[in-house]
Amino acid sequence: MVIKTAQQAAQVDRVVIATDDESIVQIAAQYGFEALMTSPHHKSGTERVNEATAILGLDENEIIINVQADEPFIEPEVIQKVQALTHKMRHNLDVMLCSAYKKVDLPDNNDPHAVKVVLDGGEFALYFSRSQIPYPQNSLPYINIHLGIYGYTKKMLERFCSLPIAHIEEIEKLEQLRALYHGYKIAMSEVVSRSVGIDTPEDLKRLSL
Repeated sequence: MVIKTAQQAAQVDRVVIATDDESIVQIAAQYGFEALMTSPHHKSGTERVNEATAILGLDENEIIINVQADEPFIEPEVIQKVQALTHKMRHNLDVMLCSAYKKVDLPDNNDPHAVKVVLDGGEFALYFSRSQIPYPQNSLPYINIHLGIYGYTKKMLERFCSLPIAHIEEIEKLEQLRALYHGYKIAMSEVVSRSVGIDTPEDLKRLSL
């Protein structure tokens, strides 16, 4: 799954796999991918990416796209769109993260692993939740599902990781809520994607059928 995700991302830009598992480093090498060992004590993928950027010695203005390895079918076009949004927002001090969402039919979205996002009129995130938001008191044809991808400059990434963990982040187990809690914005881009996140063993079984 990690290699498949890396192969998708490699169609866009340089790929570095950040991990705390030596076996993943060895597998990455077999497929020609660069991989870095990072601390096993990180509480989020973003913290792991932050350590990786320090190891790599990246410039503070370097744009980094964090593609989570549970998205092996993410399209290169989606990565490119988040990359372009991050480039656009790189000097906006109010923006902490950039990401993407897709619209999907409402009946398919009671799964807590499918993270929902509500947006404001400027395509910035108001809130993310594992619960169904907004609640459909009336007819609602679709809902916005967040994809497992983030864009930031190294400077934005370091600023995010310097913030205290927020209680809503711990409740929902969604690290992006840290940025919203502390008053920063998350810029979102709508994408068309058929990508399916692999969040549980059951997800993996369904894909192998």
